[in-house]
Amino acid sequence: MRPGNNKPGAKAPRANAQGPQRSRTAALVTAPALDVLAVIFAFRLVNALCVRTFFQPDEYFQALEPAWRMVFGEDSGAWITWEWKNQLRSSIHPAVFAFGYWVVESFWGSTTTSEIKAKWLIAAPKILQTGFAALSDWYSWRLAEQLYGHGSATAWSVLLMALLNPWQWYTSTRTFSNCFETTLTSMALYYWPWELLGTEEDGSSESRYSSIPLFKTWSQINSFRLSLVLAALAVLLRPTNILIWMAIGSLMLTRATLGGKSPLTRQNLLIAYREVLLCGSFVLGLSLLADRQYFQEWTFPPLTFLHFNLAKGLATFYGENDWHYYLSQGIPLLSTTIAPFVLKGLYKSLDAERSNWPVTTSNTLKALSFTALTTIASLSFISHKEVRFITPLLPSFHILAAPHITSFFTTATNAASARPTLGWKKTPLLAAGLLVNAVIGGYLSYFHARAPIEVVDFLRTEFERIHPKHLAIPRPANATVDDDGFSQELFALFLTPCHATPWRSHLVYPSLRARALTCEPPLHTAPKSWERLAYQDETRRFYADKAGFLQELWPWGEPGEDMARYIVGYEGAVASALHAYFDWSGPGARHQVQLKEVWRSSWNGFFTDDDRKAGRIVVWATGFYDTVSPIEP
Repeated sequence: MRPGNNKPGAKAPRANAQGPQRSRTAALVTAPALDVLAVIFAFRLVNALCVRTFFQPDEYFQALEPAWRMVFGEDSGAWITWEWKNQLRSSIHPAVFAFGYWVVESFWGSTTTSEIKAKWLIAAPKILQTGFAALSDWYSWRLAEQLYGHGSATAWSVLLMALLNPWQWYTSTRTFSNCFETTLTSMALYYWPWELLGTEEDGSSESRYSSIPLFKTWSQINSFRLSLVLAALAVLLRPTNILIWMAIGSLMLTRATLGGKSPLTRQNLLIAYREVLLCGSFVLGLSLLADRQYFQEWTFPPLTFLHFNLAKGLATFYGENDWHYYLSQGIPLLSTTIAPFVLKGLYKSLDAERSNWPVTTSNTLKALSFTALTTIASLSFISHKEVRFITPLLPSFHILAAPHITSFFTTATNAASARPTLGWKKTPLLAAGLLVNAVIGGYLSYFHARAPIEVVDFLRTEFERIHPKHLAIPRPANATVDDDGFSQELFALFLTPCHATPWRSHLVYPSLRARALTCEPPLHTAPKSWERLAYQDETRRFYADKAGFLQELWPWGEPGEDMARYIVGYEGAVASALHAYFDWSGPGARHQVQLKEVWRSSWNGFFTDDDRKAGRIVVWATGFYDTVSPIEP
């Protein structure tokens, strides 16, 4: 690896010697670039295999549950949340993972045992997301090569930051829409014609417009089209992604703080407007058709998403944060040990032309910085905030930080020779930073909130042991009710906060009936109304009065809900409430349930974001279905 430009003040080599005429698509398929992609994919695959913890419900309920239903039907046991019932989400994202399920079902569905098929169905989304995570890292690196020079140390540092970032290790291989959005954004930024922000002086002083052609060849136009299509898909996936492209577009049109000559001649503007209209219409049409197929009616989820979350204010039902959340917590959590270099990159990009970068590079750095600042400022006005909402900015953060982290930790030795070598400095500090990253990434991905994954794995294997005759995936259409009353069996009752564990994507078997506490928001109430303030979902009602809620489930003298074979809950207060309810002197004594602890999770981490999830998860057997035979013959 040659050092390239190790200092922000050095003149950067041109990453594209042939200028904008060179095809960016062609540059991607070179052998060295594909070799790097293969290495990144292998790294992320190991990453995916090492992630054994639960982060947030959207990883499963906003992607995998709808995908499961797409492939295996309405009777497959998928948990479809209120967002999907009210058409807030685009079907494009789960359709990607539905493809993975379809591949397993089509090619291995009838040739393997149900147990092996279940493992493949659990692995399929991980493998797909591994590919998307690898593409995100790869495209960020390729964009850095365009800006900082092919093979430069600064460009390589972007890739290393992406691979060694603990937040990326913890989240990039998870099936969040934000992770897929990040991949689409990275790809779109790579294909974007950054020369639209300004070009080098062409030697002509007669016109303020550049004479350098931007859309002279089909490869240039197709690259622009690809960028627009990818950007449009990202916006449909997460409507807030439009903030990124509005920032770039407004900077391009106003040219505020940009250097070089403007390329926005009438011809170039007409071509740009034409392509935006064509590509936007194409993606919009594709989205409308896909959602028409999924929802069985014409709908436009991004508009519904904005209506529910902004006009009706339902986002606040899931929590509110301080206005400075993204500044005080978002950027530090997203960047961890490189946060100082990210902040320096954001500041220094404002006068990037003083660093002697080429015009395209300095303008691009300004655009990425402007995009980050305006996106964070805009999202700060929304009450409900999460770190992952700004994950699409992470590639920009890495690119902005790259010159400063490279000059801080490296130096060029034998600079006068034809092939200078790269030297290191401040190695103790570098080693300490890498160690901190490894500890954070390792703890979060392997230990923190491990119990939710373990418990569904336990229940699935128990179902395989107890009901080996009911493992068909999907459930046969001609399935009959057995004499043993299996169809009436509730296999598991989760008395945990709603969506605290994965669901059908890990339970797998459609015949495994399970029940969990729900937490639908008050869709029928007005913002800040008395009805909304007084509203209590099932989860809140249970934790406010556990004994009372259990009596609601199984009321005295009236038909109640089915009794479960296993009850799942966190140790502590839930255990006490269950034992008090089923005790011989308690209100549930008539069920003749003798609770027996049959499984307890491993250590669940040092801390939690919800006190109701503190401690280990425990599974109790009720013995309710064991009067005849606990295991099928």
